Amino acid sequence: MVKFISKHILTGLVATLPVILTIYLLYWFAVSTEAVLGDLIRLWLPESLYWPGMGVIAGLVAAFVVGLLMHAYVVQRLFAMGEKLLYKTPMVRLIYPALRDFLNYFSPETKKEFDQVVAVTLGDTGMQVIGFVTQENPEKLPEVFREEDTVLVYLPLSYMIGGYAVLMPRSAIRPVDMNMEEAMRFTLTAGVTGATAPK
Repeated sequence: MVKFISKHILTGLVATLPVILTIYLLYWFAVSTEAVLGDLIRLWLPESLYWPGMGVIAGLVAAFVVGLLMHAYVVQRLFAMGEKLLYKTPMVRLIYPALRDFLNYFSPETKKEFDQVVAVTLGDTGMQVIGFVTQENPEKLPEVFREEDTVLVYLPLSYMIGGYAVLMPRSAIRPVDMNMEEAMRFTLTAGVTGATAPK
């Protein structure tokens, strides 16, 4: 009886937790943005003109404007100078690069680099692992790694955020008909969830 109950509780948690966590993260973002930017808006607008949600809208507009500005050369240079200071600041330089790399993974520009999903053959064993080609252009690799017909492939690990960046000959990889989201989900869950997501 206990086993029967615990099994169904676990099944219920597996089914509902992703939805609950997603809703909570969206709620946290909305509440946090509203709390910070809403107070700033109240400093400039009369209380009678303010309505709930203006802080969230202001946050989305600000993110959109920053995204547009980041395409300007001058803004990119200023941002790069600011980043250099962060990279040299004690403690901050330990946290900022990791957060930046993690968030860069979700940017549209980074996703384009991960669009090519490949199967990597490991020696003569016949084993294959899923990987993502992150760099095909040898000129963008460190000079010591610029070998002819070599690509840089990222091999993610299951059940954790991490993986290996591996230089390998192009002959050791073959394209796979999966998009990046499907391949990443399949790999990170060790295939437990299956290969495809609901349409």
